[in-house]
Amino acid sequence: MGVTGIGGVFFRSVDPEARAAWYRDHLGIEAGADRVWSQEAGTTVFAPFPAESDYFAENQSFMLDLRVTDLDELVARLESEGIAVERRPEWDAGGFGRFARIHDPEGLPIELWESAG
Repeated sequence: MGVTGIGGVFFRSVDPEARAAWYRDHLGIEAGADRVWSQEAGTTVFAPFPAESDYFAENQSFMLDLRVTDLDELVARLESEGIAVERRPEWDAGGFGRFARIHDPEGLPIELWESAG
């Protein structure tokens, strides 16, 4: 008996309905307390970062990292929808895959990760 995975991610929001719609419309995630999102099996990293880390904004206590397929296509679609996408060569240099970063309407950083494997 033990933990078998993450059962949910819950966070406060100024406008929960609008934020849930943003996740649904742009990322295809069924978000909301009354919704269930069935995901594909895969790797999950669960890692506390040092408080002084500069990997994501100091004013954010966490960052979402979402596994994706065809990162280039997703980035192109998000940019065509007016969403700013950040890419840095150093993010892709570790051999784990390729990364891009966006922010949700309330500023939460979201890392998009296309696995190397």
